[in-house]
Amino acid sequence: MSDIAIHCDHLSKQYRIGERESYKALRDVITDAAVAPFRSLRAAIDRRPRTGDGNGGGPSSAGRPSSVSDQPSAADSEIRNPQSAIRNSFWALDDVSFEVKRGEVVGIIGRNGAGKSTLLKILSRITKPTRGRAEIHGRVGSLLEVGTGFHPELTGRENIYLNAAILGMRKTEVAKNFDEIVAFAEVEKFIDTPVKRYSSGMYVRLAFAVAAHLEPEILVIDEVLAVGDAAFQKKCLGKIGEVAQGGRTVLFVSHNMHAVRSLCDQGIWLEEGIVSCKADVYTCTKRYESVVSPSGGNSWRAKEISLHKKLLISGVSVELLREQPNRLLQVHVDLLSKAPHKPAFLAIDILDSVGHPIMQALPNLEGFIDSGSIDHSLDVTIHLPPLIPSRYSLTVWVGSHNTETLDEVKGCVDFEITDSPTAGRTFPHSPDHGFIVPAATLNYRNGLMVNNDS
Repeated sequence: MSDIAIHCDHLSKQYRIGERESYKALRDVITDAAVAPFRSLRAAIDRRPRTGDGNGGGPSSAGRPSSVSDQPSAADSEIRNPQSAIRNSFWALDDVSFEVKRGEVVGIIGRNGAGKSTLLKILSRITKPTRGRAEIHGRVGSLLEVGTGFHPELTGRENIYLNAAILGMRKTEVAKNFDEIVAFAEVEKFIDTPVKRYSSGMYVRLAFAVAAHLEPEILVIDEVLAVGDAAFQKKCLGKIGEVAQGGRTVLFVSHNMHAVRSLCDQGIWLEEGIVSCKADVYTCTKRYESVVSPSGGNSWRAKEISLHKKLLISGVSVELLREQPNRLLQVHVDLLSKAPHKPAFLAIDILDSVGHPIMQALPNLEGFIDSGSIDHSLDVTIHLPPLIPSRYSLTVWVGSHNTETLDEVKGCVDFEITDSPTAGRTFPHSPDHGFIVPAATLNYRNGLMVNNDS
């Protein structure tokens, strides 16, 4: 048996803007089989191939392949105006090639619209590629969006068996895991209720429980866990970890780099439908973060003055002082009062390399910025905790109350920590263990100390 679970060879997918992709349903297949003998007989009588009756209806139209590229209107449009066809289409995937070995857990990352979901839909056989091919060796369980594969009129119980049948599982296999699925999804009370009455969170819980517990050889998960609450997200991530340790292949799409690093061993970074990087998960995510992290530099100025704001932030600059673990961050903020406003105060968020806040500085909790003066120049000194080497950015906020924002500039300036806060550390820091390294002391009370000098 080959150790390759997924093989993608020059996979490409083109969409036409404003057109729906049509599919051949089961009823179309049955209709084709029923009318095929009559079509062949008529073709033999007419002594010519059956090409259609000219008005788009009848048996001839039912037997034609149903795909985006085969639509008459699109073909006619391309013949009449090929440049218009180019403008009205885009490549969601463009010449994507990679292999995934059995048992690998691969994180697929990228910006919104990079082609991640399209790739998973092709691998799950929901849509066909325009060019190239994908070979999948094993039974695939997919969780791509809320309610994927669920029939709204069926109950939760019936949908579990329906999903299992789609995966090719027997009823006895489902019965073995049924109680565990229901308990994991926490929908025992509503298991015999039609799923159309479920909330989006209940949908996701049951869909994930089915996908994870029916033991597919390949598990494909898109960014759907964000619908659930924090406790259930943690529960799902733990289950994905168990699935991965069990030797099954997992494709995991997420914008949460911490989850990707903790669960996956390989990474694929898609950028505008092209594989920008395929490497181990730490190399892949680090390259991705270096691109998506804010690049405002150490100073920022407002390009235009808003006439609708009473108090606005006109400039921010930052300077990093001293050495680890006693770093100081000197932040200079310029404000402009345009109209009378309540006394305001300042807050500064420090963000990680992908824009998630990790701490907040509040130099003064009382409102001290009033509209008596037009220009305000503020210097804030922030005593940084010991931080791991990485790129960080600042969001500056000003308001008269925590629920009343007068102005906010997100990710406007950044700074980079290059040295470790731990003296003598030779192995690299990883963000999945956090960004702050607190001081710690060790008191060895029992046993013998190892003398490294001997």
